[in-house]
Formats: sequence, C-alpha cells, structure tokens
Amino acid sequence: MEITVEELEKLNKDDYVIYDIRDSLERSYGYIPDSISITPEEIENRHAAFKSKTAIIYCARGVVSLEASEKLCRSGIKAYSLKEGYISWLRSEMKRQNADTVCQNAERSLHKKFKKNIFGKFIKALKTYRLVNEGDKIAVCISGGKDSFLMAKLFQELKLHSEVNFEVEYIVMDPGYNAENRNIIEQNAKTLKIPIRIFESNIFESVYTVEKSPCYLCARMRRGYLYSFAKSLGCNKIALGHHYDDVIETILMGMLHGAQIQTMMPKLHSTNFEGMELIRPLYFIREEDIKAWRDYNGLHFIQCACKFTDTCTTCNNGQNHSKRQETKELIRALKESNPDVEKCIFKSVENVNIDTVIAYKQNGVRHNFLDTYDIDK
Repeated sequence: MEITVEELEKLNKDDYVIYDIRDSLERSYGYIPDSISITPEEIENRHAAFKSKTAIIYCARGVVSLEASEKLCRSGIKAYSLKEGYISWLRSEMKRQNADTVCQNAERSLHKKFKKNIFGKFIKALKTYRLVNEGDKIAVCISGGKDSFLMAKLFQELKLHSEVNFEVEYIVMDPGYNAENRNIIEQNAKTLKIPIRIFESNIFESVYTVEKSPCYLCARMRRGYLYSFAKSLGCNKIALGHHYDDVIETILMGMLHGAQIQTMMPKLHSTNFEGMELIRPLYFIREEDIKAWRDYNGLHFIQCACKFTDTCTTCNNGQNHSKRQETKELIRALKESNPDVEKCIFKSVENVNIDTVIAYKQNGVRHNFLDTYDIDK
C-alpha cells in the first residue's frame, strides 16, 4: 500500500508514526521531521508501542519501503509506503519555501550564528594556503549537495566584502542526472540566488556498464570535464567542496586500504590542463557545522545523483556501504577514548619526520632510508 505526500499531509500527526529505513549515511543528508530511524526488520517490534497508529515507511525512492509496508500489512499492522520516498517529500517541502526569506537567512547566518565555525574557517583556509589571489577567475563547482552549495554562498559573501579583486563562475556539470535531481539542483540555486551555468556531459552513460572501479573512473572523468569547461570560461582555478572530515578520512583510508600515507591537498596544479589549479576552500570546516547550517536554514539538498545509487543504498543490500562510511564510523569510535583524535589525524601529515620514515616518494622518485644510512653515520 502506498500513500502520497499530499495524502500524508491531510492526516492527523497523532494518528501515524513515520519510519525512515535508509541507512545513517543517507539520513545524514536530510530526513522527514519526527521520523524514526530504523531497519525494516525492527519496525514490527518497535511499532508494538504504537498499536493504534498507522505505520508510514519511507526509503530514498519508495522501493524498499513498499516491500516493508506489505510485510507489515500481512502481520496485521496498518502500514503504508511513502510513494517515491524521501525525494517526494523533499520536492514538496521545497515548493513551500519562500525563496527570498530562505536566502536572506542563509546569508545572515554565515555572519552571525556560523561566523566562527564556517565563515571564519573559510577565510582562514584562503589565507593559510593562499587560495584566492588578485586577478583570479574561479570556477566554483556545484554538485548539488550541501558542501558545494555552502561553498558557493561563501564565495558570494567573499566577493561582496573582499579587497582582493577576483571573479567567480558558478558551474554545474550534468553528467546524466535524472530530471528530478537536476530540478532540485536548479531550484536550490534559484532559492539561494546563485547564478549557475549548467553544462552537460555523458559520463554516467560512459561508466554505467563498467564493472571494475566505476566510481574512480567517473571521478576522474568529472574532474577533466570541470577543468575543460572552466578553462573555456577563462578561469584559472576550480574550487571543490571537500571539507575537514573528507581530509582526515582520506588520510586514514590511504593507510588502511592503500598502504600509503597521503592527504587531500588544499590546492593542486593540474597535470593535464596547463595553467589550471584546484583549490579546496572548505578545508578547515567540519561536516557537522555544514549540516548545522543546512538544518538551521531549512535547506534540503540531494545526497547523490549518481545512477549507481539512484535508488536506495538499502535497495542493494548494503553493497554501496562505502569504505569512506566505514572510516567515518572508525573515527567516531576512536573519538570515544580520544576526543582529539580528529585533530591528531589532521596534524599527522603536517608533522612527518623524514628521519623515521623507511621510504617515501617525491616527484615520482622513490627514496629509501638506506640510500643515506651509512653516509650520515
């Protein structure tokens, strides 16, 4: 049995309980207020406390939730699956928003409530790593998520108040989004008054049938298209929305899964596009603060518009549960005994002692401590 968002809104809130069966990663990108995070298997026992109420179940797009609701109905529980899932609620919620009010509040909050943890850290990264210089023309790359949209707003505010003379282009690459996801990106840009330029590519179609490392191939292709389009606009830099948590997770993932010590650099020269540079202005900003800014302003962004995750993570029996999510959970567990573990991971790549390193690479050349061991005695 299915229920639409419009039908749900007509019900008395005291007459139903709403269950979110997406995983914690999906839920971290947004959820329906007052919904209970739960697995499909746990609903029947949990709902025993709400016997007189209807169970409303939702996933990302209404696939897994339909099966779960039908199972509950067979158990004698009145249950509905939210038709088209969370994405349908998201569309409805965005339609109700007053764009002018939302934009004003989002901008104001960057200079008041989030001045220290977001805007201040944005400025700190720009100064520490010299990311924005006189005469730059920067392509701010917007993927549709919370990180890149926040970055766009920060650049808009910087442009208004900075003494440095630079230009900005706000670009969105459509690698093959479905119409629904593209519409949400366009609507958010309109609401936040970000003048985006959309260009299209066929990356999703190119990698859709690739069995081995499609995400890696997709990421490389996306980067190349972004550089190419940005350069055609006269830009010398592209800005990506990677944040502090991305940095420390990358460090750990390199060690645990790649047998190497490396980090996500705050800026890089392009090896394939002469004169182009990549910068990461959110380098010092914590993901929890980005989420707080999003939720404080009632903003809603897509999680992932990729065709490989276009249904629910749960629809694939957890096979999309990424190594990055595992690393997030590992850091969370380590933090329980060491509150400063995130800071230590971040600082570890700033405090490398070459005298105690067995081997390292520099400019593609491998060096070993034995090379100079006897010379230095």
